Amino acid sequence: MENDELPADVAAMWRLRETPRRGPKPSLTLDDIVGAAIEIADAEDLAAVSMARVADRLGNSTMALYRHVKSKDELLVIMSDAALERPDPMPEGVDWRTGLTFWADGVLTAIRRHRWYAKVPISGPPAGPNNLAWFDSALGVLKDTGLPEEAKVGVVMGLITYVQGEIRMAFDLAAGYADNPDAFQRFGSTLRRVADPRVYPAVARSVEAGVFDEVGSFEEDNEADFDFGLQLYLDGVAAFIDRVCVKGE
Repeated sequence: MENDELPADVAAMWRLRETPRRGPKPSLTLDDIVGAAIEIADAEDLAAVSMARVADRLGNSTMALYRHVKSKDELLVIMSDAALERPDPMPEGVDWRTGLTFWADGVLTAIRRHRWYAKVPISGPPAGPNNLAWFDSALGVLKDTGLPEEAKVGVVMGLITYVQGEIRMAFDLAAGYADNPDAFQRFGSTLRRVADPRVYPAVARSVEAGVFDEVGSFEEDNEADFDFGLQLYLDGVAAFIDRVCVKGE
């Protein structure tokens, strides 16, 4: 495929798009623009990022940015790939389950360094160099499972859906907890008042068992929930591998 056939944001992420050559040599680079945008988002959150703010931070005109970035939406795509960085090397000799656990924990750590990342809309498959490196790392862990390539991709895409969904929900809940911790602390007593066991019998059984009564450290609870869900997902992958590769179903 020729460079001019690539989607514009993909060509920009891979630095395959030529900038206009007329006039004096530009004083800006795409890396300068992306770096400034990430600095603003890290300091003030994603909503603070605009072409004008980035230009001001760099001491340039807004129009100068458009030689490298076509729009704010394109900038968000490029900066989200840049912020994710490359995954740490997979430890030698790990089995697929340990490897995918290591991978998922790595994604969580990477996004926590740039919490705004979870607010960038997911508009397409992982096509940037850093996102593709993470995708490749997860696929590589499944190399010796015996799964066909299509199934490996399905396993990794399912894991991405779980990890991204958990992270985004955890960040939203953390913001809600910061605004109103009492709503979380009182959740069990609230359910006791509104969850009529004749209408919500399953919820009522959980309430009666005290599931919602003990609220510990919010961060620790999120960590435990993330790991619990991750291991459940990997249990399903293990059963799938056994069914497809061992039993041949």
